[in-house]
Amino acid sequence: MSPPTTENTPLLADDATAKDPEVPAALDLDKPRIPGVRLSVILPAISIGVFLAAMDNTIVVSSYGIIGTEMKELNRTSWIATAYLLTLTSFQPLYGKLSDIFGRKQALLSSYFIFGIGCLGCGLARSMNELIIARAFAGIGGGGMTTVASILLSDIVSLRARGTFQGLINIVFATGAAVGAPLGGLFADSIGWRWSFLSQVPLTWIAILVVSLFLHLPPPPVAEGFRKQIKRVDFLGAAILVSAVFSLLVGLDRAGNVMLNDNIVIGTMTFALLAFSLFVYVEGYIAAEPFAPGPIVKERTILASSVSVFFAFGGYMGTLFYITLYYQAVAGLSAAESGLRIVPAIIGGVSGSLFGGIMMQTTGKFYHLTVGAYCVFACGFLPILLLTGYLGRSTLGISLGLVATGFGNGIGVTSTLIAVISAAGAEDQAVATAVTYLFRALGTVTGVSVGSMLVQGSLRRELSERLNGTDADEIVRRVRQSLKFINELPQETKDIVVNSYEHAVHAAFVLGFTFAVCAALASMFIRNKSL
Repeated sequence: MSPPTTENTPLLADDATAKDPEVPAALDLDKPRIPGVRLSVILPAISIGVFLAAMDNTIVVSSYGIIGTEMKELNRTSWIATAYLLTLTSFQPLYGKLSDIFGRKQALLSSYFIFGIGCLGCGLARSMNELIIARAFAGIGGGGMTTVASILLSDIVSLRARGTFQGLINIVFATGAAVGAPLGGLFADSIGWRWSFLSQVPLTWIAILVVSLFLHLPPPPVAEGFRKQIKRVDFLGAAILVSAVFSLLVGLDRAGNVMLNDNIVIGTMTFALLAFSLFVYVEGYIAAEPFAPGPIVKERTILASSVSVFFAFGGYMGTLFYITLYYQAVAGLSAAESGLRIVPAIIGGVSGSLFGGIMMQTTGKFYHLTVGAYCVFACGFLPILLLTGYLGRSTLGISLGLVATGFGNGIGVTSTLIAVISAAGAEDQAVATAVTYLFRALGTVTGVSVGSMLVQGSLRRELSERLNGTDADEIVRRVRQSLKFINELPQETKDIVVNSYEHAVHAAFVLGFTFAVCAALASMFIRNKSL
């Protein structure tokens, strides 16, 4: 591990850092650690799960408005995303340790099975509460589908080539995301939103079959009894993290729908702060084999990379979630049309990921590439923010902004992962990778839930102030429950509601831009070194 940062340590990296003898070289990572493994067979096998995980994310982004409208609980639809992310966040880092104990293949198969059952539950849900519970169950599986795939690549590919292969996996991810957005909208507008989830079940079973037949890996190095293996898993840390994130989500949701100074909001947010503090203590001093070990998390490059992806994913996913609401509530587009409108972000993401991987393999550098990527990422938010009502309205301008944000984030997500792996070393790469995915998921949860609080709070206040008459409270309630109700209103009232929605979603875009700037600043603290 790298030495701790002191007051004499320069905050911004330079080329000299790469020549520092105390910075660990990556020579031990330049050769595959599993001889004889056929990458041509393994890559397609693990790509299926990555594709499904990506498709699931954007299917929800484009169809949640229809789901909330049908169930008359539009103001609670952020839970469709955050319930999934709640368990994904908590179990994602566990998969790093689980895959070390039980083996990569068993961890991957378990994640596929749980995800498939969760998708089936989502498709059969009869109420918003049932859907939220099923989404949370699916998240337990979703946490391993991408994490274990990433760890597998690090096992078998040299570090210098790792960026290119991660770029290929990111292409699969982006393809899934590109298919999911319009497909989710198409299902919602035609045969029903439930098929957005039910259609994933047979694909999950295909993934289980392919991995079972073609993914052959050596067994874990230590053969122990099941009880001894289970005791090595940090379930206490996971339980505390679930409690902390759940309390945070409940507090933010109620703050947006009621009041920020509500007693329940204050209580849940206080509990969340205490639970997060307890989680840090448990990981540092109690857990025998913590999934977020202090020495790894506190290493400068790993911490800076993790903070960067926290803000990047928070800003990116929060913006995608609410740009579709803008298209449906303000522009009046269907779910399918709004899903197609976010495809430019996916195209930018796949281009950026592949570009970043090739650049790192060619130059052996990642520092300036990462900082530049997140600067592009932040600049991409400006047209999104300005051309959704501030200076005017332009679908082309918004699309260009989405391309830029996707491109910058695509590079950043690849280069920061390589930075983390290079800093951690071979023995810690699985845990370090899982920690990075933990920060990504926490960022996404924070971006979507804080965005929901800002949007719902702004919408509730503005509608209450601008609508008059005895039925004003009823209109406010129904408008926040169903998008279809907007079209049933008199034109004058409808204009007020649409304008209020436009102002409300701007709050989420401002949050996204702020997060993007923070991501760029955090990336400057990554150490500069050669691969």
